Amino acid sequence: MQFIGVDLGSTNIKAALYDEGFGCLRTESAPVVYDRAGGRVEFDAEAYVASLVGILRGLNGKDTSVITFTGQAESLVVLGKDGKPLMNAISWMDDRSAEECALTEKAFPGPVCYAHTGQPAALPTWPATKILWLRRNRPDVFAAAAHYLLLKDYVVWRLTGKMLADRSIATFTFYFDIYKGEYWPEMMDFVGIRPEQLPPLAEPCTAAGPLLPQVAEAAGIGPGAVVNLGTLDHFAGMVGVGNVTEGGLSLSTGTVMGLSILAGSPVRRDTGIPMHYGFIPGTWVMLPVAESGGISLEWFKRACLPDVSYKEIDAQAAKRLPGDPLFLPYLVGTNAPEFDLDACGVFFGLRSRHDAYDMALAVMDGVAHLLRKNCDALRASGTEIRRIIATGGGAKSAVWCQLQADVTGIPVVIPAEKEAACLGAAMIGAVSAGVFPSYAAAAGSVVRFEKEYAPHSSERNERRHRQFCALYGDMLAVQRME
Repeated sequence: MQFIGVDLGSTNIKAALYDEGFGCLRTESAPVVYDRAGGRVEFDAEAYVASLVGILRGLNGKDTSVITFTGQAESLVVLGKDGKPLMNAISWMDDRSAEECALTEKAFPGPVCYAHTGQPAALPTWPATKILWLRRNRPDVFAAAAHYLLLKDYVVWRLTGKMLADRSIATFTFYFDIYKGEYWPEMMDFVGIRPEQLPPLAEPCTAAGPLLPQVAEAAGIGPGAVVNLGTLDHFAGMVGVGNVTEGGLSLSTGTVMGLSILAGSPVRRDTGIPMHYGFIPGTWVMLPVAESGGISLEWFKRACLPDVSYKEIDAQAAKRLPGDPLFLPYLVGTNAPEFDLDACGVFFGLRSRHDAYDMALAVMDGVAHLLRKNCDALRASGTEIRRIIATGGGAKSAVWCQLQADVTGIPVVIPAEKEAACLGAAMIGAVSAGVFPSYAAAAGSVVRFEKEYAPHSSERNERRHRQFCALYGDMLAVQRME
């Protein structure tokens, strides 16, 4: 048996072919092409599918048993009665619907939306606001729309002929009730969506059906290969690093710092922490995001150490201890857990003895304290965190990983497999095919870790965290002075 995991990414489409022992046989990828005219972010959905079929053919996976999809959630595809796109797909990165967000929040205050969607705010990311934009700005498309699909569901439909909406992806529409597991009628009425325009809902990580014969032939895959709906890339990544039981926190420190943790109950619904329908039946996933994560170090390197490699920055930082200065990594305003639009970055405590490497270490330390604030918010909701599973660029830095462990007081482990989303997708396919009886069994057999950073607790770390929190409050007070 062979398994293919496909990551329907925003920058690239990636696919990997695994044997039954989960050795990676081949990988293929292709870039996504965007039309950014007029400040919009759109792409050709049919070309996206054609590129995917070419990638699958390149894998030469003729003995494939299951193809499982993961990837981006919110990108919207609008189909006419003939089943063809009426326009380019609208990427989740497109922010044209800012005005519609304001209208939505006026009609549905934040607490109401959170009680249904698990999201604390209406954002241009959500398809609901994009559909409302079409209603107000493209009445021709809105009137002709027969179906609204998210990208992954559109791909599954094109490859199998089955029109289904994975609930773990529907959670990102803003018209899905994550607690009832069904579409939210009041939001649909407000936006102008008819029930028949949305695909039937299905559980994530379940089989959609076999590949259409013509697709199987074009992709070079033998007859009988089954397509699995899969789940969100963050969630497949959780499977790929073995984070499939309560107590594990997946941490991705790339440009954005994303955290994801499994919850066996909806926990308290007033926490403000983004909640999503889980990829395992009877679970939810808490998914706070800090946009000022890895971008803080990227910014500092570009501004102050442009000719120095990250490896050298890490080596110099390893020779120093985080003391002063202190850094608030709020370079991109809205960050979990507070989502303060007025927040900004701050260096505090600079002295003439400090150099750029002291400041680089302060940046890493500040991001670790931002991680601690999010961990504390998760724990305050009643969610246990036993270990942090770190991936992304930040996981390559031993200094940063040790800081994260020390500041949070939680062990940080590094998985051996770096392409966690594709691996997790393939593991989902193997579980659905009965190769493993559960995700926990699959993780125990497949996932390996190459490094663990044990926390070193100290009063000094606790004092710095108190200073970090106090400085954050003072920064906001100064920002809001009239």
